[in-house]
Amino acid sequence: MDECCCCGATVAMRTRYRTMYRIPGSICLDCLTVTFCGPCNLCQLKRDINRRKQLGIF
Repeated sequence: MDECCCCGATVAMRTRYRTMYRIPGSICLDCLTVTFCGPCNLCQLKRDINRRKQLGIF
């Protein structure tokens, strides 16, 4: 995924997804979101992926 996995695979996945689709944020915020609100992180990614699939851009 071309991301540093020092903070974990989930942070790398979130950061890669965010940068790939030009979603505002930072790796620091990604790390905090994954660490303190893991279920929220997964729900947010799932909703965004579903929306992008509907639009045909995923």
